[in-house]
Amino acid sequence: MTSADPQRELLTLATARVRDAFLRKPHYVDGAADLVSVCRDLSQRGLTQALVRDRTAGGAERIGIFTTTDLRDALLRPQPPQQLAVREVARFGLVSVPAEAELFEALWLMVKHRVHRLVVTGADGAVVGVLGQLDLVSLVANHSHIAALQIDEATTLAELREAARRIDALVALLHGGGVRVERIASVVGELNGRLLARLWRLLAPPALQAKSCFLVLGSEGRGEQIQKTDQDNALILADDLSMPEAELAAVARSVSDALAELGWPPCPGDVMITNPLWRLPLAGWTQRLHAWVRGDGGAEGPMHLAMFADATAVAGDAALLQAARAPLGPLVQGHDTWLARFAAAADQFAEPGNWLTRLTQRAADEPVDLKKLGTFPIVHGARALALQAGLAETGTAARLAALAAAGRLDAAFARDLTDALHWFMAQRLARGLAGAPGPVLPAQMATLEREALHDALAIVRRFRAHLRQHFHFDAL
Repeated sequence: MTSADPQRELLTLATARVRDAFLRKPHYVDGAADLVSVCRDLSQRGLTQALVRDRTAGGAERIGIFTTTDLRDALLRPQPPQQLAVREVARFGLVSVPAEAELFEALWLMVKHRVHRLVVTGADGAVVGVLGQLDLVSLVANHSHIAALQIDEATTLAELREAARRIDALVALLHGGGVRVERIASVVGELNGRLLARLWRLLAPPALQAKSCFLVLGSEGRGEQIQKTDQDNALILADDLSMPEAELAAVARSVSDALAELGWPPCPGDVMITNPLWRLPLAGWTQRLHAWVRGDGGAEGPMHLAMFADATAVAGDAALLQAARAPLGPLVQGHDTWLARFAAAADQFAEPGNWLTRLTQRAADEPVDLKKLGTFPIVHGARALALQAGLAETGTAARLAALAAAGRLDAAFARDLTDALHWFMAQRLARGLAGAPGPVLPAQMATLEREALHDALAIVRRFRAHLRQHFHFDAL
């Protein structure tokens, strides 16, 4: 999430896939149908366009499109509309784009061919939808592009606050447009990282910027935070930085206060750069890692290490994070007992054995904490396995994919876990946007949603069983 490649960050949305955009379902009319009949059909369906099936003189099938713009032009013809076949005014030779193509390619095709709509095709070549220019532009430009420009040009906290509000609006827009939750998380993560980097450059003195690395931890570090939660951040200082502690504390306080204004409230656990324990020289971080693994870091040591394992650099010298993290692998790999205790946290919220059975009953009213029972076991289990394997990935989906590639986890199971993770994330996002965060009541869910919850929790249960067997929890 660094700003080393601003163009890539600027076009994050544009590199999403066409299938992630809002696609209008294809509605077909016969080419021989008269305009009045076609318009009556569209009016009844609340549509403004139709695909036209027709045949050439040689008998070959062709597909065209008829829109309200074509109707306008048709009304200027001498023939009455009831005497005009839709094939006579429809436009054929449509430009198509595969559903798996990048959105930027779709935008380029529209510009190149001077069209406002593209026919979207599936893997078999069949039409799966129509992508309109307005739908594409609203997705690609109106929010992400403007937010990125606002961040880059911000010189005051007020300007960054406006950019932060635009990012929040973008989340609602993308979710309402049916964009997959992992895509939303990716876009928001890039924009948030860019915003935090700009904030750091505005508030931190140049000497500190040159000899420090500002980190985000936890879900923000993993790229899985969509809606703003608590501040979870840290600061790695170069060992040769010469700055009074009082000045460091003042900068940390100003950054934390600014983050609160931008929508990130202070961390109740005090995992923030305002806490001297989370702004240390590089040598101090090495000592802390050793303490966490030895058990000298107190009861919170394992979870603090977990948060640090998810760290991502957003500003400053990223090499400092690389250097601080380097001892972590050698410290934990081969220490089976410590890894088992660390991984066991994934199993701490397990429900009674008959809970999933009760879930499907109509009268089930036991609340389900989607984070504790769904997201956390997957996140922490993948984190523990990645630490054991010495993998560098920080995102949960990336960790699961890397574990599968390394033969550490069955590939199909890794995909199931990724799908379950994204389902839980999507549910939590939808509830957050609706103003109803917190546990869900299965009895109040629609049948299909309740079945999806059942399936996702069953995957989590399998994963917990896998972790218990893999790390030998019973020996602890």
